[in-house]
Amino acid sequence: MTTTPAGGPQTRTALSVNLNKVALVRNTRHLGIPSVTRAATLCLQAGANGITVHPRPDERHIRAADVRDLAVLLQGWPEREFNIEGNPFHNLMDCVRDLLERKLPVHQVTFVPDSEGQFTSDHGWNFPADAERLRPLIAQAHAWGLRVSLFMDADPTAMAAAKAVGADRVELYTEPYAAAWGTPQQDAQLARFAQAAQAALAVGLGVNAGHDLNRDNLNTFLQAVPGVAEVSIGHALIADALELGYRATVQDYLRCITQGH
Repeated sequence: MTTTPAGGPQTRTALSVNLNKVALVRNTRHLGIPSVTRAATLCLQAGANGITVHPRPDERHIRAADVRDLAVLLQGWPEREFNIEGNPFHNLMDCVRDLLERKLPVHQVTFVPDSEGQFTSDHGWNFPADAERLRPLIAQAHAWGLRVSLFMDADPTAMAAAKAVGADRVELYTEPYAAAWGTPQQDAQLARFAQAAQAALAVGLGVNAGHDLNRDNLNTFLQAVPGVAEVSIGHALIADALELGYRATVQDYLRCITQGH
């Protein structure tokens, strides 16, 4: 059995569903469909432990109004979590501040070092280079009562620096593992991620993971990487839902998580 940083038993990894791609499809027309809040409701009803969004400055998918609407929705699901991710030097902090001023729920902010026009997140924070500019923003999030997760590459040597700057968790950027899935490099990537997670746990950080995890590679990842508190999954899950529906898809991801434990 794996353990938490405090030494207690590790509960099952939480599944947070990223709804960016639902909003991306909706934004191609002006009809309001598919509904982001309806998608969230169906995922929560199916057992998802939380909802993730990444509101980018250009609103290419999730819009500020979606963030507010989802927070209102999650008031009715107090045991589930709302994770808002993005670059804290762009629009993330303003989005969070808006929710807090409206007394709407936010539980976790995930700081991601992407540029404004970046196609998708593709790297983690760099230490020590990013440390001093991140420190006051992490302190601000803590003053708001929020958990802070830093999007990080699977570099064991960087975990102590992430802890020192004030992070509560790291989200391991899993695309290199997903790209190596089914190749001779798979085991080496798994070992790399396991070492990074062990290093994070050793300094008292929680471990999240996300990017290109799917129904094929998820349980193997969780079997090899210790102490993963949460996985955030969007693109693959929404693609699966187009074929299977939200309920069946979420439940299958939960099955993968159970198998991973």
